[in-house]
Amino acid sequence: MKYEEWEQKVPSAIKDDPLWKMTVYRQALFIGDIGWFDVCKLAQDSRTLKIAGQLYDSLGGISATIAEGYSRGSDKDQARFYEYALGSAREVRDWYFKSRYVLGEAVSLHRMNLTVQIIRQLLTIVPEHRGRKIREEIAHYDVISIDTLLSNVPMSD
Repeated sequence: MKYEEWEQKVPSAIKDDPLWKMTVYRQALFIGDIGWFDVCKLAQDSRTLKIAGQLYDSLGGISATIAEGYSRGSDKDQARFYEYALGSAREVRDWYFKSRYVLGEAVSLHRMNLTVQIIRQLLTIVPEHRGRKIREEIAHYDVISIDTLLSNVPMSD
């Protein structure tokens, strides 16, 4: 499934909200949606059942926390929630790495790279709302372009 195909299926109840204008929210919602199939595959193997639950929670947490932060009144309050979403995104990347033996390299690497794109955006958004830099080293991610990630989406079997 390509991002454009997915986007057409998103209901207007979501797309009509001003939150939809945030690229990072749309991409987080997308990875949460395609991640459903990955979670189902992981849940079929008793060795990765717990990973499936953790992955599902952290996938849903990215977009949900961005949505919650977007609705906050102050920039500092928004930044706090975007930092929580950043933590969830890094957790998702971690769980996908650990899931690569069941999901396969192509699916896992795609999801990790898409998550890196979300992380990069959040690392830009947080300081803008916080009014100062994030207290961590600058990470230089060498990743595939977002257009490639959104148009070539491998799916779990």
